[in-house]
Order: sequence, then structure tokens, then C-alpha cells
Amino acid sequence: MERALTAFFGDRPSFDNLGGGLTPARLRVEVLSGLTVALALVPEAVAFAFVAGVHPLVGLYAAFIVGLITALIGGRPGMISGATGALAVVMVSLVATHGVEYLFATVVLMGLIQIAAGVFRFGKFIRLVPHPVMLGFVNGLAIVIFLAQLTQFKVPGTAEVSGHGMTGGEWLFGGPLALMLALVALTMAIIWVVPKVTKAIPAPLAGIGIVAAIVILFGLDVPRVGDMASIEGGLPSFHIPMVPLNLETLEIILPYAFILAAIGLIESLLTLNLVGEMTNKRGGASQECVAQGVANTVTGFFGGMGGCAMIGQSMINVKSGGRTRIAGVAAALFLLAFIVVASPVIEMIPLAALVGVMFMVVIGTFAWNSIKVLRKVPLTDAFVILLVTGVTVAYDLAIAVFVGVVVSALAYAWNNATRINASTYETPEGAKVYKVRGPLFFGSSDGFTELFDPAEDPSLVIVDFAESRVVDQSALTAIEAVAAKYEAAGKALQLRHLSRDCHRLLTKAGSLIVDSDDDPDYQIAVDYGVRIGQLGSAH
Repeated sequence: MERALTAFFGDRPSFDNLGGGLTPARLRVEVLSGLTVALALVPEAVAFAFVAGVHPLVGLYAAFIVGLITALIGGRPGMISGATGALAVVMVSLVATHGVEYLFATVVLMGLIQIAAGVFRFGKFIRLVPHPVMLGFVNGLAIVIFLAQLTQFKVPGTAEVSGHGMTGGEWLFGGPLALMLALVALTMAIIWVVPKVTKAIPAPLAGIGIVAAIVILFGLDVPRVGDMASIEGGLPSFHIPMVPLNLETLEIILPYAFILAAIGLIESLLTLNLVGEMTNKRGGASQECVAQGVANTVTGFFGGMGGCAMIGQSMINVKSGGRTRIAGVAAALFLLAFIVVASPVIEMIPLAALVGVMFMVVIGTFAWNSIKVLRKVPLTDAFVILLVTGVTVAYDLAIAVFVGVVVSALAYAWNNATRINASTYETPEGAKVYKVRGPLFFGSSDGFTELFDPAEDPSLVIVDFAESRVVDQSALTAIEAVAAKYEAAGKALQLRHLSRDCHRLLTKAGSLIVDSDDDPDYQIAVDYGVRIGQLGSAH
């Protein structure tokens, strides 16, 4: 029974950190945190539905279904998933060209791809994302969340939603703008003050509730949730996408499905790491891939636009005290209740209150310490942080992470390529020893070959790899090239302290390799099936 409860509510350490098990007080915090998240999800889901060019209910149903399933079986209790702008900006061209039914089919295929990624444990590769890329991702996403809130500072009905905010439309000005800003500031002040007074209610929920009460009580004329669109609807119903089941359809939806699956998993796994750092949890990447895949597959069959993890709502949940799966489940169920029975009430909530909540999320999400870090870290890392931040804002998260990882990898390769060097000395017998230092791989292979002087070296040369590491096929090719030069000069070459796997690969150079008891035992990243050409004299 305890194992079942742990699987659903989160692992035991999370309870211990909260001072015990699931008590009525803990349950209250989780449910109220879920309510806060649900209120923040409504305008986001509606706005992203507009971005994708579909009915608002398509976004709301996605937020409900994706949020519920990932809360139940996701890799990290406390994470919140739903319809996101990163996916919506990709969907818009598909919907405009082929219609919403093709979108539903694409979401189903997207989910299947994500399930496959989880089954084959591709989620572990998120470990390859360097910390500077993570900082850039967090900062860029904070800026994107901020820009998206500018939606609410334009006259309702005159603006068009884009991926990062508003295009067109008329800005509020004068009294309406001042009132809007005052309510936003009041919401932020309440969120800041409430935790210092009481922890009985999540601060964001208190901010929304108090500001909404003021607006309704005094009849203030400010934009409200209902000004965006009506959220009233029924329960989502099962619906098989109405598309032809042929190769032509697959050719249309497959590229979109792969892009959406990649973006969804990248954003979800990075959010998983971020939430993990805040809650002191690790692991769950492959489980999160499967959960996202199942959620999107189901969503596609119930008229939803698909989704992924949402960093903003996840931060609201964690900061409100949500630590178990209850908060995510509660958020999804509250959202469904808003759609089915409580839409008139929810549509009366002022957008200023929700903007205030999201502004506090922006302040809490942005890695302010990274500004100081920029002056202390290597120049390359500082550049990567700024680059990923800029690309996230200008384009999208997937491109930003890809660019950041590539630049970081190239910088790492270059730094290691310049580390290859060798010291030399002569033995009493007259042999010259090259003691190689630094990794030998594709980036340093040219520098390695330039270390040697076959024309001037004595008749016996020993290359000692005790302080070097042979990494890849390019390294083996470089060793082969050096040996060939000495062979052409009629001189003997011995290779010492090569790893055992290098011994196996260099089977044609057995007479050149001198076995030692202290040969290294690391593995090199090469295909053992590759045949290494003739290297020196035959074995």
C-alpha cells in the first residue's frame, strides 16, 4: 500500500522534506496550489489556441488532458504540463494549410514518437546539455513569458497573439492603462506579502482572489478572462482524426510530428531538471518522455492540440507548495470544472491579476545570478548563456538548445585540441621517447602528427600514451599515419601504454605495441567493426 501511495503522490523523501506524510494540511496546500495553477492555465491555453489558429476549447482540452496524464505518470511530481506557445507556433502553418483534423493526427503521431523516445531511454541524453545552456534557457524563457503577458495591455479584440506576445492592436493608455498597471502591482505586492503573514493559502491564489474581489465589488472596467474568449464547453469526446489513412497524409504530418515531439521533449526535460533542482530530486527523464507521449496520443483522439511541460505554471506550483502528484491532478480537474460548470465565474477574473502572477513567475524564473556569473566564467560560457537566451526569445527553445549544445561542444573540442603535447627524452640505449599528454581525438589528431620528426629521430622511437587517451577513429588513424612515416624512413616505432581495446583494433600493428601490466583499460568511442588498415610491420 505504501508503495502504491508513493508511486502516486511522490517518493518518500519529498514527504520527509515537508515534515511528514500526507496530512490534511498537506492535502489542502496541494489542492490550493492546483487551483492557483488552473487559474493561470486558462488565459495561457486560450492564447496559445489563438496562436495555432484553432478554437479556444482545443487549447483548454489539451491543457486538461496533458496536464492530468503527466501529473499521474510523469517523471517528476510537481511538474505542470499543458498547451504551450513553443508548440503552437509550429502548428499554425499546418492548421492554416491542411486544417485542424491534420493537427489532431499529427499530435497522435507526435505522442507515439515521444513514447518511443522514452522506451529507448533517449531522455538520458538531456544530461549532455551544459549548464550555460540551462541558464540561457531559463533566462530566455523568462523573457518569453514576460513578453507574452503584454497580450493583456492591449484593447481586447484589437490585437493578434503571436508566439512571444502581441502583434497589431491598440495599446491601453491613460486611465485604463494606469488602472491595469495598478492592479498588476497590487497583485505582485500581495504575492510578496502573503508568505510573510501566513502560509495557509498559496500567495498567488491570494493575489488573484483579492484583486478579483476588488474588481468585481467595485465594478472596475478592466479586461477580464471572458474578453479573450468564452471558455464554456462540455466534456471532451473521443474523436478519430478525419484524415485519409495513406502515405500522402503521413508525408504531411510526419515532419511536423518529429519537430513537435522534439520541442516538447526538450522543453519538458529541461523543465524536469529545473524542477528537480528546486525540489532536490533527480532522474525520471525516460518516464517523462513516455508520459508526455501517452498524454499527447490521448489528446489527439480527444480534440486537443497537444502540449508539453510548462515552466511558468510549474514554477507557480512549486512556489505555492505543490510537491506531489495531487497538485497536478487537482489543476487538471479544476480546469475541467471551469470549462464545464464554472465558466461564468472564471470569465469575470481580471487579467491584471493573472499578469501579476506571471510577472512574479518571471522574477522568480530568471537566473539573476547569471548576470554576475557572466564576468566570472570563461568567455565561451558567457557567450553561450547570452546566445541561448537571445535565440530562445527570437526563435524557439529547440533551436536555442541545439545551437547552445553545438557551440559548447565545439568550444570543448577546441580547448581539448590545444592540450595535446609531448615531452621527449632519450634512453641509455639511444632510443627517443615521446611522452604524449592530452586527449587524442579528431580535433587534436593533426597536432599529434606534428609532434614527431621522423627525419631527425634515431632508429628506435617509443611513443608513450600513459598520460594520453585515445578517443576515436581519427586518433587511431593519426597513430597509423605516424607509424607509416617512421616505417618509410626505415626506423622502428614502439607504442606503449595503449588501452586493451586499442590493442584489438590495431591488430595489424601488433609488433609495434609493447604490452605493459599498467596499460589503461578505458573504452574508446569507435566502431569495433571498422577494419584498421596496415600499420607498420605485420603481426
